[in-house]
Amino acid sequence: MAGHDLIAAQLDVLSARLPAQAVQELADGLQEAYEIHLDACGDPGQAARAAIAEFGDADTVTAAFFHHSPWRRAAVLLLATGPFMAVAWGATLLASHAWTWAVPLPVKILYGTALVTIVFALVMVVRAKRAYRRTRLAMVGSALGLIVLDGLTLTAIAITVSTPVWPMALAVPASLIRILASVRGTRAALT
Repeated sequence: MAGHDLIAAQLDVLSARLPAQAVQELADGLQEAYEIHLDACGDPGQAARAAIAEFGDADTVTAAFFHHSPWRRAAVLLLATGPFMAVAWGATLLASHAWTWAVPLPVKILYGTALVTIVFALVMVVRAKRAYRRTRLAMVGSALGLIVLDGLTLTAIAITVSTPVWPMALAVPASLIRILASVRGTRAALT
């Protein structure tokens, strides 16, 4: 479809980075801009460079696509909830004397490692600028991981704590809301 090798090269780079539907829309726009510039100047090379400059190079287009993606916004939201969740659950664990619970050390280490890994993956999703498929997969994995961790936390609290403590009034609804946000983030990444 592209009328010039420069435009074809841009579309090849974008095809490796973005979903096919987005690349098709960009291809249509680039082709139209190329034809307008070609009619105006008559030089195919100059017209191709002008069309690319009008749309932005592949790096600029990819960065803009990532910046405005719904799964990036979901990752930002999930990261933003982190400090509140830490305070709410930390207060709940302190108030319920979590250090007396019979939770094996390997389980604690696995939980902590999973949480740190999820946070790292969400940070990578927010910072990503090129690897669409890998970033999308990281968002899905992170959201599913948070669903599992929040579910395990809620289950552990329900089983372990015989008398509710006041911080649970914040922590439990916060986890339920984050589970819903994670489901939405997963849906955004998959569509």
